[in-house]
Amino acid sequence: MTIQIQAGAPAAAAPSRREPVPSRPVGVLADIRNVFVRELQPVLRQPASVLFAMVQPLVFLGLFAPLLPDTGAGSALQWFVPGIVSMTALMSASFTGANLSEEIISGSFERLLVSPVRRSSLLVGKALRELVPLVLQTLIIVAVVTPFSFELHPAGVLAGIVVLVPFSVGLGALSLALAVAAKDQSWVFWTVQQTAIFPLLLLAGVLLPLDGAPGWLEAAADANPLKYVVDAERALFAGSFPVDTVGAGLAASVLVGALGLWVGVRTMNRAA
Repeated sequence: MTIQIQAGAPAAAAPSRREPVPSRPVGVLADIRNVFVRELQPVLRQPASVLFAMVQPLVFLGLFAPLLPDTGAGSALQWFVPGIVSMTALMSASFTGANLSEEIISGSFERLLVSPVRRSSLLVGKALRELVPLVLQTLIIVAVVTPFSFELHPAGVLAGIVVLVPFSVGLGALSLALAVAAKDQSWVFWTVQQTAIFPLLLLAGVLLPLDGAPGWLEAAADANPLKYVVDAERALFAGSFPVDTVGAGLAASVLVGALGLWVGVRTMNRAA
């Protein structure tokens, strides 16, 4: 049998061989940036969520401010507002692990663990997300109270935000570590979070001064890093920059930040 080939018919093209393109490893900073942008997208898509989170601190301001005693040094808001700002940072950062807990339950967190993103970058990027709510919520609180006999010192407010940044990032990392340790048992996360957050608030003198407290209560307050952060915030929001008070607050904030990131990275690396 003879097989005829039509003249002019194009010959079958030989399959082309594509050389594999070598992929360059993505740096740690790029990983952190990618995770940070991913975590920030829900906030940018729904900015009302930031305003919704402001309900509790604004209620505290509305209900507690009329009960504050008059002070000879000026409005009592100068003492109360920095505490509310610190409380807002504490509450927001401690809730960071709630989103991760939902990801663990839905199974999307497992896909992240097997992705090329470094686990350390995954945790740091998620923790850095707290920077945006911290800045926005602080500015909102200051804008609300300034017309009501609150003396605004912009440089002190900006310095106060800087002091709060390491604290918020470190506490957010601890919250993420708690969510990873709790796995799919979200009730464990909420139980530990709610149990720990209120003693921190009360022992920091956020709502009530600790002057004249019993010795054991003063000792417990001295071991609370948030107390030094709140003292620094009150000094800065008043427009003063005492080196000892601000230095102690910044040191306590950096300590919480370093400890939180260390615990968070170790927990994330051990996640199954």
